Amino acid sequence: MGVVTRLREFAQEVLAEFRKVTWPSRDELINSTSIVIVVTVVLAFFLGVVDISLTKVVERILR
Repeated sequence: MGVVTRLREFAQEVLAEFRKVTWPSRDELINSTSIVIVVTVVLAFFLGVVDISLTKVVERILR
C-alpha cells in the first residue's frame, strides 16, 4: 500500500469521524468558554496569593 493511498484513506476516515461529532451550539460554546476563562482567572489569582504568602513566610524564616 503506497503512502498516498494510506494518506487518502486516513483523510477519509477522519472526515467520517468528524461527521459523527455532535458539535456544541454557539450559546453552549460561549458559556463553556466563559466558565473556563473565569475559573482560570480565579485560579491564577489564588495561586498568586499563595505564592506571595509563601514567599513572605520563607523570607521571615531565613532572616
